Amino acid sequence: MTHSQPYIRWFKELGLDDVAQVGGKNASLGEMYQQLTGEGVRVPNGFAITSQAYRYVLEHNKAWARLHEALDGLDANDIKDLQARGQKARAIVYDCTLPEDLQAAIRQSYAQLKHEYGDSISLAVRSSATAEDSPLASFAGQNDTYLNIASEEALLDAYKRCLASNFTDRSIHYKYDHGFDCFKVCLAVVVMKMVRSDLGASGVMFSLDMETGFKDVVFINAAWGLGENVVQGTVAPDSFYVHKPSFIAGYRAVLKRSLGSKEKKMVFAETLNTGNIALEYTVNTDTSTEQQARFCLSDEDVMQLADYAIKVENHYSSKAGFYRPMDMEWAKDGVDGQLYLVQARPETVASQENSNVLRIYQLKQRSTVLLKGKAVGTKIGAGKARVINDVKQLSEFKPGEVLVSDNTTPDWEPVIKTAAAVVTSGGGRTCHAAIVSRELGIPAIVGAVNAAEVIHTGASLTISCAEGESGIVYDGELDFDVQETDLSQLGRPATKIMMNLANPDQAFSLASLPVDGIGLARMEFIINEYIKVHPMALAHPEKLDDATRETIAVLSMAYQDPTDFFIKTLAEGVATIAAAVYPKPCVVRMSDFKSNEYATLLGGQYFEPEEHNPMLGFRGASRYSHPAYAEGFALECAAMKWAREHIGLTNIKLMIPFCRTVKEGEKVLAAMASHGLQRGENGLEIYIMCEIPNNVIQIDAFAQLFDGFSIGSNDLTQLVLGVDRDSEVVAFDFDERDPGVKQMIRLAVEGARRNTRHSGICGQAPSDYPEMAEYLVEIGINSMSLSPDAVLATIRHVLAAEKRLQISRAIPDG
Repeated sequence: MTHSQPYIRWFKELGLDDVAQVGGKNASLGEMYQQLTGEGVRVPNGFAITSQAYRYVLEHNKAWARLHEALDGLDANDIKDLQARGQKARAIVYDCTLPEDLQAAIRQSYAQLKHEYGDSISLAVRSSATAEDSPLASFAGQNDTYLNIASEEALLDAYKRCLASNFTDRSIHYKYDHGFDCFKVCLAVVVMKMVRSDLGASGVMFSLDMETGFKDVVFINAAWGLGENVVQGTVAPDSFYVHKPSFIAGYRAVLKRSLGSKEKKMVFAETLNTGNIALEYTVNTDTSTEQQARFCLSDEDVMQLADYAIKVENHYSSKAGFYRPMDMEWAKDGVDGQLYLVQARPETVASQENSNVLRIYQLKQRSTVLLKGKAVGTKIGAGKARVINDVKQLSEFKPGEVLVSDNTTPDWEPVIKTAAAVVTSGGGRTCHAAIVSRELGIPAIVGAVNAAEVIHTGASLTISCAEGESGIVYDGELDFDVQETDLSQLGRPATKIMMNLANPDQAFSLASLPVDGIGLARMEFIINEYIKVHPMALAHPEKLDDATRETIAVLSMAYQDPTDFFIKTLAEGVATIAAAVYPKPCVVRMSDFKSNEYATLLGGQYFEPEEHNPMLGFRGASRYSHPAYAEGFALECAAMKWAREHIGLTNIKLMIPFCRTVKEGEKVLAAMASHGLQRGENGLEIYIMCEIPNNVIQIDAFAQLFDGFSIGSNDLTQLVLGVDRDSEVVAFDFDERDPGVKQMIRLAVEGARRNTRHSGICGQAPSDYPEMAEYLVEIGINSMSLSPDAVLATIRHVLAAEKRLQISRAIPDG
């Protein structure tokens, strides 16, 4: 392609092959503008000021020799030396005069953008390094950006400032760390239409879950105003997940969401009458209570961004010839209401992991919990704390310490690299501290409110990111294990090995376990931890006191009403668990709280009876069509219908617990059908817990109603042996290996097989006792579902048992 002159290239002329001329950011913007705007992905138009222009400026001003004098012999790990030399280098570049022909080319291109968008257009002027956005180094945040530029003079000045930012302390150190020559990495500059997200919202998104490498989701962070607050970690943003396979199949619903506090928004200052060229146009203002209380993106916005992310990932993967997840920046224009992509680059951390090697970090002990926040990665780190809230204190930091701060900036990267872990008071999973820690493989916790006040320098800490999405700061340096398993060498047994899971926050981190699905997803955890409200309290708010009603109103403030809050929260929690194993089955048990447990939920005291033995009382199936809980069960059914039919997790199977009689089973199925959950429709299968002796005795009759049986060995043992499993006094008699219990399990498995129904077990017996796993293999059970920490060991037990059984059957008797 020929070009009119060497210093300006328009997006329509650029693609991924042009990184050497225009840098990674420009090349990617050009690629999207050329290839994806026709597919509905909005990218603002603009042009690149090339790397040749950068070299021209330095040669025109004879600056190269002075730059070498400033930087040759630099020790990039000496913070004070780095700061002094970097300052000199930046001054040399900024003091350069722009050649007249280059100035004229920039002015002429600016005029063309005005012709396209109107005289009121403002510009975003962004650095674009020629080594940027490679698959192994993102260069995220290393160079400077200037926004809302609205005059020729301000544009030319912003351009020079961008060139000078090739020598920020952080950029010099980053190049040093990644083996780039400071004098060979050139600085091109992006000049593009400014998306007025100061009047709207902005954020970042990834086409995978970047903490765990889980590939089946798009992750979106969002906050009011300009995106800098999200990147710097100044605010806790809203976050959303979208399930890619369901989206591609035509479903349009959020998989999971979290409301951020969003206390601040970055906007442009209203008046700047200094008489000088002004580039610092931004100011952080408080968001209104109303803005904090609602999500800054509608579900329709989230769907459009997910569409962008999937199209970008598909295009870049196709171009590369292999799977390439993407890291993107987006902005919603408050003037035209449209969503734009303003950057896309390859994700450089999770995508580089060896997916065959499973590393599980596990604490060997616990201590006092000091703080919680959002976990970055899945590792554990420990060391002494160093609290730093000023860049001037960075030289005090010692390698191996835990860095504690309100937030970090790119200038802190030389220190973060040597830290055992990082803890920040602010930020979400896409803030600077999170991005850098993730890239360096260092455990970090962000959004740990008041961390810099609660923790003191010198305190011994353990930072655990191995317990799901919540990162935990423990008092003291605790012992932990790292288990490595080469999954390619593990083997898969014929007996299905499934996983029990209740906490949606752990789902993606456990998705890499080699399981055949979820055998037991407990919705009680979601109700207890996320909803906190008794379902009947939502159906009958008139029975509540004022304080309880007010608490429920606060919990549900981001939703249409409290009922919408219950349905969406339960649906999204269950769908998140199901997404982790999709399209493998996820068996979800309808609620099985006992009356004493239900009573502890908000408003529960108004709806629950007092029972002397709740374990054998008003629980499970008996509640579902009973007037005292039927409206609550309707909400549970509405949530499961939403998860299957709106979010698209059709791998969800439903399971009825503690169903005492066939007649009760019939009533429950009729109630479910009346709520839109008809067995057989849209592939819906309904299982029953086999945990009462009558379930075994009448298994042929139950098999006419249900698609499968999941043996609950805890309750079955309790009822076969007559032992209250909650009683410490007779706990010694509770043993699933009792011959009577084993015989009941055998009869259940044989009955299921006789009726061509699935048989599984979801109690702890096979993980607690390897001999039980062997027994279950012998009787031909279809699946075992275990706690996640028992999966790998049980797979080995079952493989060995299957091999022994195969050998024994091959040898004739006598």
